[in-house]
Amino acid sequence: MRKFWLLFSQTVTVFLAAYFVVATLKPQWLDRRPSFTAVSVIEAPASSVQRSTGPVGSFSSAAKIASAAVVSINTSKAAARNPQADDPWFKFFFGDQGRGEPQGGLGSGVIISPSGYILTNNHVVEGADEIEVILNDTRKAKAKVIGTDPDTDLAILKIDLDKLPVIVLGNSDALQVGDPVLAIGNPFGVGQTVTGGIVSALGRNQLGINTFENFIQTDAAINPGNSGGALVDVNGALMGINTAIYSRSGGSMGIGFAIPVSTAKQVLESIVKDGQVTRGWIGVEPQELNAELAETFNIKAGAVQKGGVIITGVLQNGPAAQAGIRPGDVITAVDGKAVGSVTELLSAVAMLKPGIAAPLTVLRKDSTTDIAVTPGKRQRPKVPR
Repeated sequence: MRKFWLLFSQTVTVFLAAYFVVATLKPQWLDRRPSFTAVSVIEAPASSVQRSTGPVGSFSSAAKIASAAVVSINTSKAAARNPQADDPWFKFFFGDQGRGEPQGGLGSGVIISPSGYILTNNHVVEGADEIEVILNDTRKAKAKVIGTDPDTDLAILKIDLDKLPVIVLGNSDALQVGDPVLAIGNPFGVGQTVTGGIVSALGRNQLGINTFENFIQTDAAINPGNSGGALVDVNGALMGINTAIYSRSGGSMGIGFAIPVSTAKQVLESIVKDGQVTRGWIGVEPQELNAELAETFNIKAGAVQKGGVIITGVLQNGPAAQAGIRPGDVITAVDGKAVGSVTELLSAVAMLKPGIAAPLTVLRKDSTTDIAVTPGKRQRPKVPR
């Protein structure tokens, strides 16, 4: 027994000695765990690695993409001549004050074409004798007015410069309330500024700002000088042209309005192609349909709930009269597009091409029928001087 114990103790001693030598000289022989290195991550193909362009929730990429195409606009207008400037007594008491100091204006614009077309507001350039455009890269150029559309408060300018940055036109019809947006412009002349917010409402009208209103409302800060600037989405695509704000102080109160890019594109195409915007006109006097008018024209109460616009007057020999539209008719659709208010009817008719017949869906007493009306050309109202 003692012999076996001696043999066992010697074997254990040799084994421990060998283990000690290996652990001291070759420790890696004893490590059986799998080996991981950074090579599998660092050398991974670019397509398999998600690369972040900025912090989570940052709109820096959208701002960088869109800002290059947003310009500042400086305008100057010669002061009006004093009507009493030639009166000798006026000159005696007040001196030669025939003209005052030139008036300056400030606004923004968006480059929408490599050939130099710029979208802005009509009120930014209206009456200006000189227009200077300043790019975000500090280049400057004199701008020429290609055309204006006071009914939507839009204007098209053109500059002659090479290698112009161009903004991407988005789809404003796809916007939804709550979508994040950025407003870019030159408020108060402090320099290009980016503010953020969301789409607060869509289809705002009856504000008394323009003849044709279909505004995007946003709480992104818009201030004087932002007019004509860009309202963009999180990808930097143009969604609207910043136009107006509701304010009691002159500054932003979180209620701003932008003209949808869908409207701006139509105005742009018409002005570039024809030199002006041509709209349809049918010669009717519409009013909002209510219970009182329905009773006056013997219209059933159910029609009021269905919606539409009642015609209370028709211009003699006008397009509507020639087609058979009568007072008391309720127009529920224009060229297949439903209308539920006077503003919607006005906009839908304006979209019609003069000289080309279009169907108007009319409710007359108890029956509904389609009447083909050939619209005329809407004339711009004369501005009193």
